[in-house]
This record gives sequence, structure tokens and C-alpha cells, in this order.
Amino acid sequence: MRTVFLDIGPLAHLSGKGSLKGYSLLDSDALVSAPGRGIVVVGNTIESIASSEELQDEYGGVTNGAEGDSETKVISLNGNAVIPGLVDGHTHLLWAGDRSREVSWRHSGKSYKEISEIGGGIQDTVRSTTLASDEQLLQIGYTRMRAALRSGTTHLEAKSGYGLSTESELRLLQIASQLQSMEHLPSLDLTWLGAHDKPSESSLSDYVDQILSDQLPQVLEQGIARSADVFCEPGWFSVEQSEDILKSSRAGGLDLRIHIDEFKDGGGGDLAAELKVVTADHAHYTSLNTRKNMDEAGVNTGFLPGTPYAMGAEWPNFNDCIENEITWSIATDFNPNCKTISMPFMGSLLAQRCSVHPLAALIAATRNPSETTPHSSGKVHGRLEEGAVANFNVVDGEYWEAWCMQPSHTPFISTCLEGNLIHH
Repeated sequence: MRTVFLDIGPLAHLSGKGSLKGYSLLDSDALVSAPGRGIVVVGNTIESIASSEELQDEYGGVTNGAEGDSETKVISLNGNAVIPGLVDGHTHLLWAGDRSREVSWRHSGKSYKEISEIGGGIQDTVRSTTLASDEQLLQIGYTRMRAALRSGTTHLEAKSGYGLSTESELRLLQIASQLQSMEHLPSLDLTWLGAHDKPSESSLSDYVDQILSDQLPQVLEQGIARSADVFCEPGWFSVEQSEDILKSSRAGGLDLRIHIDEFKDGGGGDLAAELKVVTADHAHYTSLNTRKNMDEAGVNTGFLPGTPYAMGAEWPNFNDCIENEITWSIATDFNPNCKTISMPFMGSLLAQRCSVHPLAALIAATRNPSETTPHSSGKVHGRLEEGAVANFNVVDGEYWEAWCMQPSHTPFISTCLEGNLIHH
């Protein structure tokens, strides 16, 4: 089936090879086409991008599949702007329970660590998730992924991490793999995060031994996770423990990701650079010099602006990365404390609260994270070019900047998900 999309307004195609950094993030002349382009999609792939007028001459006027060649549907986008499908490169998708009471504890002055020690935090979610049935967790995941799609996300990374035992971590990965096979959902890239916290009944050192001797080997045998991640933070997994887990994961064939410096600069950035992990996320308190070292090692800095928003903290200076030519991306960090799965809201925080240009924010939400969380087909995504996956969003307006100007609801009329146009 061929679908021809005509009459596109400004087209933020963001095409090219690899991630972008520095002032190339602001080059709208190279990254945004003027109104009047069209896109030809065959199956789930972009066949060509050309003048709308030329495509109309070749394929005829608007049919919407009602007349003409039954193998070709011609759709007018009526001058609305188009951007690539958004890529959410860091989510904690599967969990049950409600930790909303923790906001009151934070307002009373308790730290994240103190909340964990009085029965909140990750352990609280682990208990609720353990009690939920497989069917309940599958429905929870489905509902969240549909919400992400309404906000323009066409691909997301999803971590385990709310099991903290071999059996329960394998269970979460298995449920996530069922979501991978469902239609009309964003595609998923799965990460094992057994090293998210320690079980309440175990010491940290004993749990690390259990991860290395039992949990990781079984995750590798299961063969669902593509990557491994560790919560490398003072009070959780030390730099040395994180190194052991990540090196063993790499030896088993997994890509590497890491949580670092969410609460303080704990040295995780140096480990990220040493191991040349794919992405080092949070990186809230990472020093500029360490960010530079990570970039030189090929490590993406993955900012999660929703987390400081939810926790009442200040945002890092994202523009420092532009000025110092450091590769970076943004993601939602959807989790029990940061319950938004909207990438346009993340873009709004950057553009409307942190003085980041909306084009830089868009690249950080599309092209750059697509390099850290590849599409399972092996095709390019996160940008619009010949041969790329046909994932794009039709903006509710004539300017592409509107993608991050409506944080309270979706800024998109519709989303093309792997060649299928879904109306919102």
C-alpha cells in the first residue's frame, strides 16, 4: 500500500547522519523545509520526499482511498506542519501502585533517601507491582503507551526495575515483550534494570552477587532485553558495583546505559566515559568537564527534565551543552514520581522555562535519542528522509514550533505510525 501525503506546511525533517550537537542544533535552513513538500510512504517506510505539486501530478488529487488506484491513497495535510515521530529514550513503563503521598513528605523536608527509608520510594512500587497480575500490568502498559502515542511518541525505551528478584525482573521483561507485538502502539526498546535498588530483605553487596551469579545469566538466556542499566548513585549502587554489573552485561552481549548524578555528582560520569556506554541519563549534577569527557568517548548525555520538575529542583543548564558541543537528548523518565509520558511537555519545559531553542529541543526529542534507542527494523527513525521508518506527527497548526507550545494536551492532529495515519 502506498500513501501520498500532500500539502505539508513547514517540514522539520531533521535529516542527516548521526546525532547533532553544538550550533548545528539551531540550523533551521538545513533541517526544516519550506511549505509545499509531500511524503510518499510504502508500507512502513518513507519512499520519497518531494514537491507536493510534483507528487500530485504523478499520483493525482486527494482520494483518501475512496477512488482511483486502490493501491494508492492520497491525503492532504492542509498546510499543517510536520515533525518526526518523537523518541522517548528513558522510561520506567511497567509498575503498579500510587506514591502520590510522597509529595507531602517532600514538602515536609524529607529527602528521596529518607522517603525510601520510611516505606516509600522504589520499594513501595516493588511491593505494588509484585501484587499486580500479569494481565493488570499488561493493561497498564498498554494504556500508558496509548497515552504516549497521543502525545506523538512513536518509539520508546522501557526498563524493568520494579521487581528486584530474578523471577520478577524476568516477568516484567516478558510482559513488556508482549506489548512489543501489539499493533497501533509505539515500538519498544527493552532494557534490564535489575540494579535499580536492592530488595528490602537483602544487603546491597549480597544483591549484587545475586545479580551477577543468577539474575543477569537468566536475563541473557531469556533474550528479551537489548540493554542493561544501573542506578549508579551514592546510597544505591557504587561506581565499583556498577562497573562490575555493566562489564558483565557487555560480556553477555547487552548494550550499556547508566543512571548517574541525579542527586549529586557521584562519579558515575567518569565510569560512563571509561566504559563508553551508549547514554548516561539524569546527569543533573555532572560537571561540565565530565560531560565533555563523556562526549569525547561517544556517550550521550540524557537529560530528564520532568524529574527536577516533579521533585521541585532546578534544571541544569542545557544550553551549556550547545555552547560546548556536547551530544545530548531528552526523555520523560516516566515513573511513579514523574507521572508524565508526554514528550511535548518535556519540550515545553526546555523552550518555555529553560531558554532552549525549540529546534534544539526537538532534535533532542527525535534524532539524537534515536541513536541511543534504535528501531528494531534497523531503519533510521527520529528523522524524515528516504528509507526511514514512516513515523511522523502532523502538528495542529502551520508552524512546527507548536510541537512544544501546548503542554496541557497533545499538539498533534494525527500521528503516522509506521505508515498508518492515526487521528487524535
